[in-house]
Amino acid sequence: MATLALKFRPRTLSDLVGQEASVKALNNALLRAKASGSINHQAFLFAGLRGTGKTSTARILARALNCAEGPTPTPCGVCGPCQASEQPDRNLDILEIDAASRASVDDARALREQVQTLPAFCRYRVYIIDEVHMLSRQAFDALLKILEEPPPHAVFVLATTELQDVPDTIKSRVQIFPFRLIPVGLIEARLQHVCDSEGVACEPGSLRLVAEAGQGSMRDALTTLDRVISAGDGQVLEEQVREQLGIVPSVRVKGALEAILGGDAVAALDHCAALASLGADWVNFWKELMQAFRDHLEATARSLAGPHELLRISRMLNFLIQRERDLRDSGLPQVVVELALVTAAQLPHLKPLDDLGGSAPAGAQRPTQQKPVSRVGSAPPLSRPLPAKTNHATQQAGKTSLPPAEPAAPPRLAASPFAAPMPEEPKPAKEPEPPAQPIKSAKQLIEDEPPLMALLEDFKGEVLEIRRGS
Repeated sequence: MATLALKFRPRTLSDLVGQEASVKALNNALLRAKASGSINHQAFLFAGLRGTGKTSTARILARALNCAEGPTPTPCGVCGPCQASEQPDRNLDILEIDAASRASVDDARALREQVQTLPAFCRYRVYIIDEVHMLSRQAFDALLKILEEPPPHAVFVLATTELQDVPDTIKSRVQIFPFRLIPVGLIEARLQHVCDSEGVACEPGSLRLVAEAGQGSMRDALTTLDRVISAGDGQVLEEQVREQLGIVPSVRVKGALEAILGGDAVAALDHCAALASLGADWVNFWKELMQAFRDHLEATARSLAGPHELLRISRMLNFLIQRERDLRDSGLPQVVVELALVTAAQLPHLKPLDDLGGSAPAGAQRPTQQKPVSRVGSAPPLSRPLPAKTNHATQQAGKTSLPPAEPAAPPRLAASPFAAPMPEEPKPAKEPEPPAQPIKSAKQLIEDEPPLMALLEDFKGEVLEIRRGS
């Protein structure tokens, strides 16, 4: 029994979902090929994430080129080549090659020799090389010539999920078609079509969760839907989907949101404790909470609420988003979530910045600081008075000394008319120097010392006696 992903695989270009740009380009290329009788370009590169339709588009292109009515963008699906393209393993003219297992240069050389073989039954021989970025550098070099000048009967379709790993020499020889992530709304609509075709009942909102779990990949979403249908005994129930995907119950997400908006930190901690008892994934809970916050912010903005309410919710959401990295890097995710929720719950209780400075009483005016008035061309006022001039000569006879004269202040320059006056820095006060002692003669020094005077008198008497004796 085929899975839903294989059973509802696209068969024509119109069945592809979410790849309108690539579909339009391929459709026009096939129309020109039908008008001219041959395709203009023979090497294509489909680049995109997993499950976006790269390999399915390669098979559709092979069917459109080899259809009995082709080349045509709408193959009939009933002719021999169309039927053979449904099973490429049994078709000699459609070869699917896994580059991950055949990445050596010898495999590339064998492929280069095999390309010269003419088609067995079809118009073109199509080579689909999946995960081409896994080829070695030597294998890429071996394919350069064959990609630039392929035989008229050969068409190459390369598929990769890592376009940056493909050499530029290969990119310059192929036409690149980007396959982007499929929007959630388109995946949900496709899942609804699948459920209607299979006769499966779905609860409102359940397919939305499955589509979001696909993360832009249609194949992942169909695989998840197949698992949910098996778990729900042929039904798609929201609680069953949450249980299978590990999604936090919606009542806990709504409860945590209401607790934060209401500023109830205790209720937020209670919801965290309940989630811990359920063994919930904290990263998934954080994603659900951020999405719920975003939806609440949009609803508030559309309800024409005041700017203060919008800023309050935006500030909470911005704070919580900044904690996501801490949640991923921490070994204690529950503690990080609890701390973030408690802090966010306190934000509504904080006062605005305008109220932090206090309000002045009625009728009171705030004191204003007067600005200094600068006068153009005038010197700034002195910070202290100039010291008084002292007399440099004293009228004392030989016993007093002249005190040192204080140096005169340098001449003050006039202020520039284009510059603001600069205040003069105060100079430290000088301590007065002690007066100089008068210089005394040798006679005055001896007279001031009585012992020396007496010794001098004795010395004079001895000198006189010696002179007399002689």
